[in-house]
Amino acid sequence: MTGRILIFSGGALGPWALQEIAAGDFLLGVDRGALFLIENGRQPDLAIGDFDSVTPTEFALIRQASKQCLSCDPVAKDETDTELAFNWALARRPREILLLGATGSRLDHTLANLHLLARALQEGIPCRMADEKNEVMLIQDTTEITKGRFSHISLLPLTDRVTGITLTGFRYPLHRATLTLGQSLGISNILQAPTGKIEIAAGRLLVIKSRD
Repeated sequence: MTGRILIFSGGALGPWALQEIAAGDFLLGVDRGALFLIENGRQPDLAIGDFDSVTPTEFALIRQASKQCLSCDPVAKDETDTELAFNWALARRPREILLLGATGSRLDHTLANLHLLARALQEGIPCRMADEKNEVMLIQDTTEITKGRFSHISLLPLTDRVTGITLTGFRYPLHRATLTLGQSLGISNILQAPTGKIEIAAGRLLVIKSRD
């Protein structure tokens, strides 16, 4: 598989998520995320999960309306539904994985989903996680970014230290700076140029685009 895989999980979803879909994308619905796609006129290429968050009637609709459906026991599994879907996607080596509906009221699930970015980075697969007001990616080398629909860009280390951080095109530039866990120096920067560059020497850095 060479295209993108969009994973629609059962967290916070809305019209903004549908706008992320482009021609040729593979749509993977996770549990209630599959129902979201169907109710909005989109056919999941694959529905996956234990489907414990939908009614029997809704599950029947998901099975009927999806091109393929893989269900698992809600107890006899060690991964969350989103991780199951992510593992399936990662094994296909797509051009990119985009996680949607992976944030919500459960902070534990949100953090676990954020950690999936590290798995993708290790495998060399570009991966982003987005909701209505945020987009997150994890980097470990030079990266160029654009602002898009977001007003602020924040940098947070996912390792104890990230060293050699140099920012170009930002309101608040950095030159060979170091960020450590628990430090807020990288919060709420603003991209002033059409394209910004983030360079790092060592470590893993969360790049969070956000808007109020």
